[in-house]
Amino acid sequence: MPETLSKQAEASGLVELRVWRASPQEPHARSASREWLMEHVPGASAIMCIPATKVDEELMDAAGPSLKVVSTMSVGFEHIDRAAAKKRGIRVGYTPDVLSNAVADLSLVLALNMMRNTMEGYHVVKNGMWSKCPWTPVSFCGPALEGKSVGFLGLGSISQALVGKLLPFKPKEIVYKVSQPREFDLKDPHFRFLANNDLFQAYTQCYHRLPFPMVNEHDITAFAQRCDVILTTAYLINVGRGGLVDTDALVQALHAKEIAGAGLDVLEGEPHIAAEHPLLAPELVNNVMILPHIASATQEAREEYTCRPRSSSRRSF
Repeated sequence: MPETLSKQAEASGLVELRVWRASPQEPHARSASREWLMEHVPGASAIMCIPATKVDEELMDAAGPSLKVVSTMSVGFEHIDRAAAKKRGIRVGYTPDVLSNAVADLSLVLALNMMRNTMEGYHVVKNGMWSKCPWTPVSFCGPALEGKSVGFLGLGSISQALVGKLLPFKPKEIVYKVSQPREFDLKDPHFRFLANNDLFQAYTQCYHRLPFPMVNEHDITAFAQRCDVILTTAYLINVGRGGLVDTDALVQALHAKEIAGAGLDVLEGEPHIAAEHPLLAPELVNNVMILPHIASATQEAREEYTCRPRSSSRRSF
């Protein structure tokens, strides 16, 4: 929690805060230990946590009957035992839509970095090889986003935020696959994030058409074909959940050059990713960019992350 917000809450006199802070002995610790939680949770009325904090029956029992709310500074809530919370009448809050723009921004960063070969260019300079790589008409060339098909597996708030940001890049089409066939219609509440996008709305009102085709492709094979996966020129971007991508299959596809590259903010097994991880192999250094789950890391998003659950969240169970 940002220090200013915790101080404001404490100064109000309305709450007693028990705030965990990293100790001098473990300055790089990212979350409270289980022992700290069990020691400080008894009598708590509310728990405000992050995804690294497991809120299970044991912790709820330790808090006792005073516990009424568990709020997480995240969109995901897999770390909270919702069945146990429901049994005890404890409301669970989370922060939907807060990070949509921040994550969409980083998705675009990853895509552009991979497509424009910035990783390769960076390593050439970092390793002192710039003078040994004279300019040629095709040096470090990669594809532009303009005129390309961009595919989305799922089209929620983050994906729709990214679609809005893609408008100036003039993609050929947006191809999306959702759980059930759903043709694009701005009047459909599912697409409300795009319907409320000022730039998207201005374009459709001015030209009386969409800026690019929005294609609902329910068949996964047809989806892959439209996104050039079959042609081996596609780039994979994952900012959702690490488990969505089969790491072994991705490594194999990269080595076999069945896919052009991958930009990942999430990864199976994170954060325990060793330097020897197969996606960090030297031969893949120019084809893979992995970031440590920082897609929501804008000051604005993180501050709103904190404020939303503190006010019982916009959504709760």
